[in-house]
Amino acid sequence: MPRGAQSTITSDGRRLHLNHGPIDLIIDCDGEPSEREIAHRAASERFDGLLEELVAELPLLRSPLARDVPRPGGAVGRRMFDAVVPYAEQDVVSPMAAVAGSVADEIGASIAGAAHLDRWMVNNGGDIAFGLASGQQYRAGLVVDPRRAIVEATALIRAGDGIGGVATSGRHGRSLSLGIADAVTVLAPTAAAADAAATLIANRVDMGPHQEIVRRPANSLDPDSDLGDRLVTVDVGRLTPSEVQWALALGLEHAEACVDRGLIGAAVINLAGSAVATATSLLAASGRST
Repeated sequence: MPRGAQSTITSDGRRLHLNHGPIDLIIDCDGEPSEREIAHRAASERFDGLLEELVAELPLLRSPLARDVPRPGGAVGRRMFDAVVPYAEQDVVSPMAAVAGSVADEIGASIAGAAHLDRWMVNNGGDIAFGLASGQQYRAGLVVDPRRAIVEATALIRAGDGIGGVATSGRHGRSLSLGIADAVTVLAPTAAAADAAATLIANRVDMGPHQEIVRRPANSLDPDSDLGDRLVTVDVGRLTPSEVQWALALGLEHAEACVDRGLIGAAVINLAGSAVATATSLLAASGRST
């Protein structure tokens, strides 16, 4: 593939690995081998040039939403923009809050439009878009602390549940966080919606100024951060049980509001070994993810 994009089949012979710069995708498709080949080809073709599309609009995509900020022209940029619009009145947010999920959604759309599969999944570093044919399901693993990557619970997602994306955010993730959550996992209609909500819910899990919480300006850690000089969390020391519950309650309040507005289906919030959840009907017993 030209312009630096790489496409390879994984060692198991069935999954597709797409990589270009910071974008690293694993695509898994269940169905007839011929349909899987069609899906892989469609995903590779759409991936070619996708990073260049994003880079061309990067200044706009890094700009906080305001009345005079235009909607991006690129397909992925539009997904990013639309995912954060519902939060613009309450949060200082840029389309970058949904970039990973939007890329996964865009590649997933190319797969869904080209091949007939039982189920498919596009995993962009943990922000996942997926599709399920009638009667199919996925069991998604939930981790309490991304540093340990131990599955301690699962979410059973069935065709017809209205869920097409899952994303996790928090202070241990790839992106910087204003809050102190270890992990916030969100199930939503799209990966972009899950990505944006996980980011913003994680920001709400907080205690304000606290001697056990260390913060730094975002641009001192990443000069290109869309958060500018806003303070992000770099370390959290020992919190009392009541402080942990206070911070979790703030996050849960925002998550429940997102569910009530139909923006997400469920959220699980973890901090210092404690967790709260909304829409728990989507959660199943502890077990391995598939």
